[in-house]
Amino acid sequence: MLHIHRFVFNPFQENTYILYNESGKCLIFDPGFSNETERDAFVRFIDEKKLEPVYLINTHCHIDHILGNQFVYDTWKLPLHIHKGEQVVLQSGPKVAEMYGFSLQAYTGSLVFLDASDTISVDNDKITLLFTPGHSPASLSFYHQESGILISGDTLFSGSIGRTDLPGGDFNTLEHSIRIQLYTLPDDTKVYSGHGPGTSIGYEKKNNPFIQDL
Repeated sequence: MLHIHRFVFNPFQENTYILYNESGKCLIFDPGFSNETERDAFVRFIDEKKLEPVYLINTHCHIDHILGNQFVYDTWKLPLHIHKGEQVVLQSGPKVAEMYGFSLQAYTGSLVFLDASDTISVDNDKITLLFTPGHSPASLSFYHQESGILISGDTLFSGSIGRTDLPGGDFNTLEHSIRIQLYTLPDDTKVYSGHGPGTSIGYEKKNNPFIQDL
């Protein structure tokens, strides 16, 4: 059984997630903390829960989702797991940060490339990877069937979808990702998005104004 905890970090109000099991092993998704206060809250949760971080994962590599990558790598020596198609986005992080008026050190840790055919195992829990490009070139979503948890990055939001006007974005691709990869999941699947509140697959299929079930 997996449990999930959400933090809301940085000026973009990005959702960072910690997914953890009964033995205390945890996966860190999209660490977006941008200052010492946010970082301390993140570390305090891990310490208080006595968690052992075992994975560092980016659903995609837009600036608001990668701000804490280097700290996580330096602290727990976890290589960053991304789809190879996101590497160019990751490398553009420092330049994008300058556009928003702040500095970001380039990620210097190890990289592990994920493929949509992969699964991630933590003890007896297996997490399925779903290839969901459209908001970014090679975004991945992560689904744990037993817990009914989907971490969707910026692909699908409560009542909305990821923007497609950034480099590598495309509405038709995003629509295909949502219809084929996400809307085929059980209706009671709980969706944990990269921004905003949670939702469910069933609710979005009926009510999402951008992409509804056919």
